Amino acid sequence: MRKQLVLTGATLLATVLAVSSCGTRAEEATGGSGETATKVAKIGVIAPLSGDLSALGLGIQNAVDLAVKQANEKGTIPGWTLEIDPQDDQALPDTGKNAATKLAGDDEVVGVVGTLNSSVAQSVQPVLSGANIAQVSPANTNPTLTKGADPASPKRSYPGYFRTCTTDDVQGPFAARYLLDQGIKKVATIHDKKAYGQGLVAAFTDAFKSGGGTIVQAETINPDDKDFSAVISKVKGAGPEAVYYGGEFPQSGPLAQQARAAGLDVPVMGGDGMYTPSYIELAGKTSEGDLATSVGAPVETLDSAKQFVTDYAAGGYDQPYEAYGAYAYDAANAIINGLKVSLASAADAKSARQATIDAIGKVSFDGASGPVAFDEFGDNTTKILTVYKVTDGKWKADKTGS
Repeated sequence: MRKQLVLTGATLLATVLAVSSCGTRAEEATGGSGETATKVAKIGVIAPLSGDLSALGLGIQNAVDLAVKQANEKGTIPGWTLEIDPQDDQALPDTGKNAATKLAGDDEVVGVVGTLNSSVAQSVQPVLSGANIAQVSPANTNPTLTKGADPASPKRSYPGYFRTCTTDDVQGPFAARYLLDQGIKKVATIHDKKAYGQGLVAAFTDAFKSGGGTIVQAETINPDDKDFSAVISKVKGAGPEAVYYGGEFPQSGPLAQQARAAGLDVPVMGGDGMYTPSYIELAGKTSEGDLATSVGAPVETLDSAKQFVTDYAAGGYDQPYEAYGAYAYDAANAIINGLKVSLASAADAKSARQATIDAIGKVSFDGASGPVAFDEFGDNTTKILTVYKVTDGKWKADKTGS
């Protein structure tokens, strides 16, 4: 009888341990809370999160963060949790390349939103492309990023690169037509020698000349210049009716302020890199009447953007979404729409990278900025622009068109 009791006890103990063990494994499979465990896929962000252009970069980061949070809340991709991985490129090509290398080395990264600067994109593209990671920029406008260096024979170098904004070969001519329509026939150009600024001025110049205008002086500055007196003197001597600047607000604001102080009292016009309240702060009260083109129609006027504007405000972000927020939101959602397809049967994030690129190329949806779809080069098929004018100390839309 004693032997039988011992055997019965041992059997009972074994049964208890087995049940306990099964229970532990069941908890592990559900994350210990009854919820099915999810796999992780990351969307990186490469943008200037510090330095002079951080206002624009943080607006991009926040918009991507909003898109990722919304996708997770809605359970957009069953079995998967999305995460954002922001990297600061400081608006520098080498720093951007290092950020791309870091993201490419993370097996959970399947897409990247960025960059802000076209010159940084040139360093980032080959790194992300080499790892088959999709890149969708909300702000790069240099045409060569999608069509190569020869506009007469466009060729797509990086099939994983897309953008939700329009390009300088559209933006430059749009600005040229605007000035010509205002009766301005003589313009001086200045650019900062970077890919964005140089490309913008080249596109503007060709269109302005074709429309009957004259470039009376063509000058350049260095991105780190603070004193623009020499260039201003040359430009002033040429007698322009306006100055067209290719570059960003940290330089164009002080340049405009110094030009007015030197007696060059003509409008300064630039591209989307100037379209920010920070330009007006730097240029001062004499910026009244200055002009900038920017991608798309004014976000605040778009029915398609109303929900984005409301949700961004409710998100409690410390910074405004700035010029590229809606385009960054759409860029993130382009990736997320691609992930709906690529992650549906994927074992892990890395194995879905090429499928994500393929799926993004086929997306078509109504974004905050308007319809989003990509052509054979990766450019957005929607090409709308707006000219803004500084009026009563604020940027106000003056003309929207395509």
